[in-house]
Amino acid sequence: MSRIINFFKVPRNAFLSLFVLVLLIASFILRTDEPHVSIAAEYLIEDAPQLKWFTNSVLSMIFVDIFIIIMAVATRYSLKEKPEGFGNFMEFVVEALYNLVESVAGKNARKFFPWVATIFIIVIISNYSGLIPGVGSIYVEHGAHAEETHSAVVATEVAAADGFFLFAANTAGEGYAKKIPIFRAPSADLNFTFALAIITMVMVQVWGIQALGMGYLKKFFNFSGSGFMKGINIFSGLLELVSEFAKIISFAFRLFGNIFAGEVLLVVMAFLITFLIPVPFYGLELFVGFIQALVFMMLAVVFFSTAVVSHDHGDHH
Repeated sequence: MSRIINFFKVPRNAFLSLFVLVLLIASFILRTDEPHVSIAAEYLIEDAPQLKWFTNSVLSMIFVDIFIIIMAVATRYSLKEKPEGFGNFMEFVVEALYNLVESVAGKNARKFFPWVATIFIIVIISNYSGLIPGVGSIYVEHGAHAEETHSAVVATEVAAADGFFLFAANTAGEGYAKKIPIFRAPSADLNFTFALAIITMVMVQVWGIQALGMGYLKKFFNFSGSGFMKGINIFSGLLELVSEFAKIISFAFRLFGNIFAGEVLLVVMAFLITFLIPVPFYGLELFVGFIQALVFMMLAVVFFSTAVVSHDHGDHH
């Protein structure tokens, strides 16, 4: 008891404790809006069928691209014999990433590095863009009567016939107003993660053919051998082919699932208790965003490296 009393005798401790108490009390008075959760990215411009591609995640991606371009230009003009400040930081990041890639890819690191470093940078910035205050909490209203708010039925269309998006959101019902977040982290959109996964796996095949020629395709279409062994080789090739498509799905859903789930967690925690309690989860999402970007990059390096290695008779190129 005396330790507790002595603790509060210190003015700084007493002030911080009072501040925390006030925030906790305010959490039950000042409440956030009900959580808005949509698996699919949502259209920003109402009654414009030709702009159905322009979703909140696309808008966020535009700002992410602009930020990356500005960062690249700033890095270019900060290059010096003895870099300082931002230039020194970027040199540290690039060197750390290159050493990591070289530890896996070896002599192929110089060839793979531009691709995997780009993947890492775009993914980590996309992940962190969803943690910026205002992203997901600034809305526009869609609906026939914005002054009347009714429940909206949100349906997810797979491979929508009226658009090229893999996952598109539609609303059903009339006379309602629906709040649409203006910004959404690109990584929380399956269109982004699938596109990145497809590009990565296409480059796996490109580098495999570039390194091994058309013999690379033998791992998918292997008709060598005779009798029972020929059947085994054909079956193994089919398994390899299926695994390539499985990697795309794994890539896409791993990144999307972690980032989307994290955003939902933050929104729900902020709805339950507005202040303080969401802070540890925010820190956790900073860690998860970094880890997911690193995992995506390292898996890409591993797949690239595996593709350029021949498995015939132990011949390594």
